[in-house]
Amino acid sequence: MQSHDRFDTLGRLEDLPQDYRDALTAQNLVPLWPSLRAVLPPEVPTRRTQPTFWSYQTLRPLLLQAGELTPIEKAERRVLVLANPGHGLEKMQASAAMYLGMQLLLPGELAPAHRHTPNAVRMVVEGEGAWTLVDGEKCPMQRGDLILTPTGLWHEHGHDGTGPVVWLDVLDLPLVYYIEASYHLEGPSQSIQAGEGANQYARGGLRPTPVFERSNKAYPMLRYPWSEARAALLAMAADPANTEAVQITYVNPETGADAQNILGFYALMLRPGQTLRLPVRSPAVVFHQIEGQVEARIADQTFTLAEADTCCAPGYNATTLCNLSADQPAFVFMADESPLHRKLGVLENRG
Repeated sequence: MQSHDRFDTLGRLEDLPQDYRDALTAQNLVPLWPSLRAVLPPEVPTRRTQPTFWSYQTLRPLLLQAGELTPIEKAERRVLVLANPGHGLEKMQASAAMYLGMQLLLPGELAPAHRHTPNAVRMVVEGEGAWTLVDGEKCPMQRGDLILTPTGLWHEHGHDGTGPVVWLDVLDLPLVYYIEASYHLEGPSQSIQAGEGANQYARGGLRPTPVFERSNKAYPMLRYPWSEARAALLAMAADPANTEAVQITYVNPETGADAQNILGFYALMLRPGQTLRLPVRSPAVVFHQIEGQVEARIADQTFTLAEADTCCAPGYNATTLCNLSADQPAFVFMADESPLHRKLGVLENRG
């Protein structure tokens, strides 16, 4: 309580004479003490991120209408951004470090090759027949698959199927933009290289042993098939030792580190009827429903997530997830800022 009193006694900008304030401004100087409580608040950080929910049932018709209104040649990437109102819709960010967007690709369309500094992943929401070509590796896009497009790698999207394909983009764009390092380059279509990392690293605890030469790829696995992730979760849930959380982390299979450098990606299974209280942690978290229906209680708000719905929880907030089905498991994809917080040394787990 004493620290609060000390913050309350800090001087205000209005307490300073106007001529002194004008002299500071003329030299591009700012007194710290009137703003100290804003940048270093007591006990809990100031957060612009708000608990926010995006309904896929409501969003989907608007995304399909975008397909009618704007040809791919006029859009390059046809995306509706899931913006958090706490940051202002014009900022186009879901949290301090995460950008979310629902992207649409129609049959026969090609989103041309480019590369950019922000890291990106694609979580496939619906449809069949599309593919992403990343650094020469052709990754089929099936519902629930996670596909990486890491910083600096050429990538393009194509669609050989018959219906719309939609995926959720998750990028660290807000952070890269904030540090003034965000840009993209356009390029020619890539040639397809043989091999797919998902086939080489298809079984946990096993990795291919190169006989002659070890791969120097920073990202040896670009596609994480949902069929494998789902099977792993079900196997874990069948183990009597796993009494609470059944969760996997998408990792680099060569190093065991997070799949990408800034954001973390996970899949969580809730048993039928299960209620799970998540630890109060510093990073913001995004929840995207893959299968089933979950009630998410975030701070003082409650959202019901049907399949393909998405919501965001600010850091330092209590979050509880409840599977609304009494006889079927529910599966949730999660993205958070843990790797960034870990690298900065600010990762907190308050239980």
